[in-house]
Parts: sequence; structure tokens; C-alpha cells
Amino acid sequence: MSTSILVVDDEPDLERLLVQKFRRQIRDSTLRFLFARDGVEALAVLAANQDVDMVLSDINMPRMDGLSLLAKLQERDAELSTIIVSAYSDMANIRTAMNRGAYDFVTKPIDFPDLEATIVKTIHHVEALREAQRRQSAAEQARASLSRYFSPNLAERLASSAETLDLGGTRREVASLFTDLTGFTTLVETIEPSVLGPLVNDYIVGMTDIVFAHDGTVAKIIGDALHVLFGAPADQPDHAGRAVACSLALDAFARSFREDWSRKGIILGDTRIGAHAGTAVVGNFGGARFFDYSAYGDTINVAARLEVANKTLGTRICVSGSLATKAQDFRGRPVGDLLLRGRAEPIRAFEPLDAAIYASAETQAYMEAFGKLEARDHGALASFAALVGRNAEDRLASFHLKRLLNGETTTIITL
Repeated sequence: MSTSILVVDDEPDLERLLVQKFRRQIRDSTLRFLFARDGVEALAVLAANQDVDMVLSDINMPRMDGLSLLAKLQERDAELSTIIVSAYSDMANIRTAMNRGAYDFVTKPIDFPDLEATIVKTIHHVEALREAQRRQSAAEQARASLSRYFSPNLAERLASSAETLDLGGTRREVASLFTDLTGFTTLVETIEPSVLGPLVNDYIVGMTDIVFAHDGTVAKIIGDALHVLFGAPADQPDHAGRAVACSLALDAFARSFREDWSRKGIILGDTRIGAHAGTAVVGNFGGARFFDYSAYGDTINVAARLEVANKTLGTRICVSGSLATKAQDFRGRPVGDLLLRGRAEPIRAFEPLDAAIYASAETQAYMEAFGKLEARDHGALASFAALVGRNAEDRLASFHLKRLLNGETTTIITL
């Protein structure tokens, strides 16, 4: 690699001496010298040659001296390493030059072996600076890319630890969460693009902001749907609790968003959310060309199917019993034992609730009714009928009432 040096000195013989002393490096193209006779000419040379790596400058020169040149370089924010050349008797000016950002100095008369050693040292310094700048630029690009998927704090950690996102996957304990806005396809076909664009953008930004607030990872965004992970790529011992809290926050945002757009004449469906906890293979599976942070395994499939199960159950959030068990202080009402597609055994599912709703008399009445259903108590039908009579909007209670009226007698629900 060639290093370009601008020599700024009004001594007529210096150019010839430098070309002679460094002729081998010039011939091998490892060094390239440019020359200027004062600071004014030096600035013009620098403007015409953006690849100059260092400046070798005298102090005492006509029109613009070396100290003034240093000040101009600082004003330009030029990232150049400067070597000052001056006599020992001019030591006060040399100190001033060093205070103004000069990297090193050599004294006159020039000792060329000393000058060569100083140039080599400065080249190493320039290379170190460039490597630091390259790393900083790479880190900034990584942060910009990662911030689309991860919370700001997590993106910062990952950008400074690239090995965390090496190609390939690792098996880890995660909580997987899926969301879906019902009726989105119909919405796309019925409203103008000028309306659809802001609607979808605001919805996705609002949803992802909530995910990031809970330090979740957005693994996928497909249209209006999100796939979110907790516990990956960084360990989160409380990943299950984060998933539950995030689910409730996403539901609250989606309901508020729906109401806002309803006032504008746009009717949106519910946002359905499903979540499950377990092991999954997680990593960057995009190959060398693409960043595709993904998760695979039964844990992911179950979470996706729980999201779909909401449509049948009448719920907006449905989480697995394994997630509920792992989440500290979980509050929710049991949905039933879901026999999901592709699974031989049913899994217990719950509808998470905030503290106030969980403590309400209506929730306690539901718990009693569900307890009777579990015990195959014939009084379950009357209990669920009373619940629906008091609150026709309780779609989960209505779902169980219809099941009982159709002859179902257990908590097992085939989906």
C-alpha cells in the first residue's frame, strides 16, 4: 500500500534530497511525495489530492507558516498526521505545533535515518487510526442494521460482539410470540394506498416499539404480522415473564390503535397474539449475503398455532401452560387443553389478564365455572350460561357455553 506525504518547505534543495534518499521506496510505490513551498500552496495541493496521508511541514515559511497551516488543518477537520520540521532553537514553536495537533517532529539539519524512522512510526499511527475508523464505521452500520430487529440496548451489545450472530444456530430456551391483525388482506384490497401506508407504518412502529421496550427481538415482520423472540440472541432468565408482559402491552396498544382508526372511518379487526416457551434452534440463517435471524423448532410452531387458535376460542391472547408456569406471578384464566394440529397430546392454554381484571368478580366466576367443567360437573353449563348472561361480550365464556350445549363435557378442545 502506498503512503502519500505532502512536504511543505521553502528550501529549494529539500525536494531533491528527499527524492534521492527515498528513491527505493518511491520506485517500489510504497511512498509518494508531493511538495509545496508554503501553507497556502499546501492547502491547494491537499484540495487536489484527497489521498494524502501525512504532512511534513517546516514552521518558518513565507505567506503562511507551519503553525498557521496546522490551524487551518484543524479548521478543516482534516484527519492528517503532521510531522513538524524545525531547528532545536525553535523549540517554543515546536511545542506550540504539538499542542495544535502535530503528531511528531524532527529537527534541522535533517537526520534522514531519524526522518525515515519517524515516517515509519507515523505510517503505523495512520494505519491504526484508519483501522479504528473502519471498526467504528462497521459498528455503526451493524447498529443501524441490528436496530431494525433488536431493542437499542441489545443492538449496542450485539454490534460490539459480532460473534453472537455468527452464521448457524444454537439451541436455547426462548419464548416465542406471534401477532396477526385479523382482516388485513381484506383491508389491503379495500382502502387506498395513501391511507394504507400510514396505517401499516404506524401500527408496525407502535408494535415494535413495545417489543423493544420489553427487550424482545423482532425475528420477522410479514405484512402486519410479527414474530418476536425473548431469550435470544442474549440470555434472558425472565424471558417468559417478558413475553407475557409484552403480550398484554401489545394487546392494549392494538385496541387503542383500532379505536383511533375507527374514529377515522377505518374498521380494523382484532390483533391476535399467541406465545409459547421452550427450546428452539436460533441463529442467523441468511448465509453470507443476507441477515436473517430466525428460530426453528416445535416451540415456534406451537406459538404460531396458539395465535391462530384465538380465532376459534374468541380470545385475543392465548399462551401455553409452559409459558404461564415459567412466568413469575402469572395471572390468567385457563382456556382449556388444546389439541393442536400435528400434536398427539393436548397442551393447557391460558388467557393472560392484567391484575385488575384477574381480581374481578367476573374472572373469579369464570374460574369456578371452568373448575366445574374440569370436574365434569353438570353445573358447568348453568355457570357458563350465567356468565354469558351477565356479559355477552365474554367470547371465551360463550365459546365454552356453545361447546357444552353441543354435548362436549371435557376441557379438551380439538383445533
